[in-house]
Amino acid sequence: MPSVKKPYITMVFAVLVSVATAAQTGGETPAEGPAPAELVDRIVAVVDEDPILASDLDRAIGLGLVSPESGESEMAFRRRALDLLLEERLRAHEVDRFGFTEISLTEVEEALGALKSAFASERAFEGRLAELGLSIDDVRQIVARQIMVLTYVDERLGPRVFVSLDDIRGYYDSVLTPEMERTGGVLPPLAEVREQIRRVLREERLNSEIERWTRELRLEADIEDYFEPMAEAAGDVSIGVRAEPESGE
Repeated sequence: MPSVKKPYITMVFAVLVSVATAAQTGGETPAEGPAPAELVDRIVAVVDEDPILASDLDRAIGLGLVSPESGESEMAFRRRALDLLLEERLRAHEVDRFGFTEISLTEVEEALGALKSAFASERAFEGRLAELGLSIDDVRQIVARQIMVLTYVDERLGPRVFVSLDDIRGYYDSVLTPEMERTGGVLPPLAEVREQIRRVLREERLNSEIERWTRELRLEADIEDYFEPMAEAAGDVSIGVRAEPESGE
């Protein structure tokens, strides 16, 4: 999943301004005539007063930041994608609270290149951005946030993860050896794969730490979830638009 400054702050700001303006006028109809509501976006969740819009969800999916699993329904996929965005937002808020240092431009460009590689061509990537209403700088913000969170996680949670020589030997005997026997592969000496096994085990344990940390953040957070079809209407965000006068008026 790896948040993601908030990537769509301009859109969120515009929506909030429109809502605030309506509140200040007490919902009164402009003097020019009736003002029917026009749906601008839909809030699908709010994390500690920070809204996640339907367009945020669509863009994360459109960029390939979340991919459907085999046999997964569209509704289940979007539900899972929203859960990932919720968790990403929680972690990003925690990073913001600690005032984490900036990351290098090189890291951002490398991550951007990896994202581009998922598309058939540069033109295809640019076309998708146009469809989603994103600029290349918007995408840089998205990947920069993801890298920032991952770096924070590695520095804050990484020290809790320890992989011993016994752990490595256990993996070699109970996982790698049976796998090589099953596939008919040649089992390399332990010394040749020790560091690869260490990285695998460290990643697994770090992921467990991230899940534990995220569960704690979720318990402490104020989350409003409007995803379910019967509840989504509560998250509609609309603004008034001037109605065209009837002919003859």
